[in-house]
Amino acid sequence: MSISRTEQEERNTGKDLYSYQKGAIDKIFKAFEESPDDYHLLYQLPTGGGKTVIFSEIVRQYLKHHKKKVLVMTHRIELCKQTSNMLTEFDVVNKVIDSKADLSDQANYSCFVAMVETLNNRLNDDKLDISDIGLVIIDEAHYNSFTKLFKFFSQSFILGVTATPLSSSIDLPMTDNYDELIVGESIESLIDNGFLARAEMFTYNVGLTSLVVGANGDYTVKSSEDLYTADDMLSKLIQAYEERSKGKKTLIFNNGINTSLHVYDTFRRAGYPVAHLDNTNTKKERAMILKWFKKTPDAILTSVSILTTGFDEPTVESIILNRATKSLTLYYQMIGRGSRILKDKKTFSVIDLGNNFHRFGPWGDNLDWQRIFKSPNYYLDSILGDEELESNFRYEMPDELRAEFSKSRDVYFDIQKTYVDSIRNGESSKVVLERSIEQHGKICVENSEDVYDALALAKMLGDDIDFRIQRYTKCISKSTYNFVEWLKDDYRKKLNAYLRANFDEVFESIHGYPPED
Repeated sequence: MSISRTEQEERNTGKDLYSYQKGAIDKIFKAFEESPDDYHLLYQLPTGGGKTVIFSEIVRQYLKHHKKKVLVMTHRIELCKQTSNMLTEFDVVNKVIDSKADLSDQANYSCFVAMVETLNNRLNDDKLDISDIGLVIIDEAHYNSFTKLFKFFSQSFILGVTATPLSSSIDLPMTDNYDELIVGESIESLIDNGFLARAEMFTYNVGLTSLVVGANGDYTVKSSEDLYTADDMLSKLIQAYEERSKGKKTLIFNNGINTSLHVYDTFRRAGYPVAHLDNTNTKKERAMILKWFKKTPDAILTSVSILTTGFDEPTVESIILNRATKSLTLYYQMIGRGSRILKDKKTFSVIDLGNNFHRFGPWGDNLDWQRIFKSPNYYLDSILGDEELESNFRYEMPDELRAEFSKSRDVYFDIQKTYVDSIRNGESSKVVLERSIEQHGKICVENSEDVYDALALAKMLGDDIDFRIQRYTKCISKSTYNFVEWLKDDYRKKLNAYLRANFDEVFESIHGYPPED
């Protein structure tokens, strides 16, 4: 592909493009110019960086300077329409090839936009002439549905674009289908230069060992539904929302329609403005719900998968991951829905209820995309499993609860360390819970005027108690449901008994004087 001085000058001018976007276009054209006709190039740019803008300008310039046609492929009908509209904004006349498209006038067009499955059917039926397609662009290229079409374009430049160059299938790495990766601007750079909002992450440790991994490598919907529809998880969700997102426009992602409906009912009963959206909604219903979400300042929208791509609503102020995922791509897509800037919006909140932060690290972390592209298994093997993740957790009191224990310098108690020490000293494992109860008793007394205050504080320690019991049962390798529930109940009774029997003594040891009568 030769390049003229006029073409180079036009590229440098661009059309409503930022400097990093112009730079990306130059790199992409340079790669194609120096490569054979069947070269496969992958370009990475974070969600919100303007991938569609970049490849629309590439299409415009390509058609102006080359006598071949362009095909743009997407994996969803909504993306088809959005892409077509963006190309039109760049003065690229294009034809959408959907299931109802009349192809009798295809010779009049130089650019086509098609959904992968529809295109596959048309090509297998030999109803679309692709003999003069010189450039194929694949949006959301990490989806593997596109690779079955590569055989039709053996003499075309193929440009895949994605925010995460990691295949949706472990068995089909992207390095097998693309010759080279160009890494675009980083999330951190886009944030620093005012193109994206910064994510403020809040994590709530969740026990995920009941989840089952399915054939696709991610957690099954059924096991997720069982966990996330439970009363304690729904309570944790409401608590997290009220602590971090109350009054903010909030998007909640779930794994399963039943979970999303439970979330909807929970927020509705609590009196919050909430709507539910999934792929069973009609186009009219979807449009109405999204319109309501856009215009309602404190709206909550609970959804399933459908809003992870092709949905841009800059007014979103909070993202709640009410699910766990083993997909780095999905993790980045979900959080990316809140990253669009708007007026004075510089930050947005992310509440993680799936240990995703611990699994993948912060959104916008400095990931080595080249290494991930070249050696995906090396990256995937380095991700910690749930049991290992949870073994590293430590319970952190919510801010509101921590304020109740403000007179205590430290409220954390390390069950695992205490267990190891007790075994080394030849003691019974029972001393672990005895020492835990003493520590809980101490912080309750430390922040109380009398025994009744201390008993009231002890009632607030339910989550911490449950966490300690969970840790303890892992240490002793005995975790049947009935045994765990008995331990939790027994611990609470013993803590109350300890406070009643020892309040005066503990109070005096802390303060140097007895409590007032």
